[in-house]
Amino acid sequence: MIRTGLLSLAAVALAACATMPAPEPEVPLASTDAPDSMQWLYGSGEAAGASIQAWRNLADYAIARSRERRVPQSVAMGIGGSVAEPQLCSDGDTIKPLAVVFDVDETVILNKGYEYFLAGGHEYSRESWKLWEETGFNYVKPVPGAVTGLRRLREAGITPVFNTNRQYSPEGAAAAIAVAGLGEAVHLDTLFLRGDDGTDSGGKDGRRALIAERYCIVALAGDNLGDFADVFNDDALAPSARRELAARGDLAQLWGNGWFVLPNPVYGDSLKGSIDEVFPEGMRWTPETVPSDAPAIMNEGN
Repeated sequence: MIRTGLLSLAAVALAACATMPAPEPEVPLASTDAPDSMQWLYGSGEAAGASIQAWRNLADYAIARSRERRVPQSVAMGIGGSVAEPQLCSDGDTIKPLAVVFDVDETVILNKGYEYFLAGGHEYSRESWKLWEETGFNYVKPVPGAVTGLRRLREAGITPVFNTNRQYSPEGAAAAIAVAGLGEAVHLDTLFLRGDDGTDSGGKDGRRALIAERYCIVALAGDNLGDFADVFNDDALAPSARRELAARGDLAQLWGNGWFVLPNPVYGDSLKGSIDEVFPEGMRWTPETVPSDAPAIMNEGN
């Protein structure tokens, strides 16, 4: 009786399954589109071209500075919460060795392995990033142009120094740089991490001051304005004010002239601003917008 009852239940279950639609197969991760910003930075030829262009210009600039027949002068940079003026790199008896200071992530290496993890639907977390710093170094690629650029600097006697906001593993950071073919990085000599200046700040002014004590910094490179001066990442700055600070006045003269920025539309302090903040009054058009009068300059001579 028990066996007969079990068989009857099984028959009912099979009949029910026959009337239910088959489950949809899972879409393989590989067939889904990566986020637009990741497609651009990690997959596009345009990103490669922009990076190579920046690296070539940086190396040309720094090497030209190294060949000047005068006491070298540092580039203006963020130190102590403001942008310090260039300084002579001599104490009268000795001249500091020349250096270019680089951010690491998305400036000299591309964190392709970790971004793959995020593209699969996972959220960034401190725990996963810590594990990435410690173990992910075999899953990085050099930023296009970085290998040649760093080689050219070293051949010219200019030391690359890395100033990163990684904080969990100096060994992992050095390994990632080496695996990417970018040479050796020595902690507290040519590699500085968050916390190395005695603070837990993500600001880099303090570490820039430490580096400037030993080296004559003739150029800076990064994918975030904080790689040049902490003043850019003041939380009180609205996106429009931050953009204005970078694009006007004396600081604007530094881009390509000691300061070299690498593209990163994926993450960072650049990704801020509501629609109203990004598109201010006077820049908001729809098909229903009533045509405005032509700018006065269009009517000159009439």
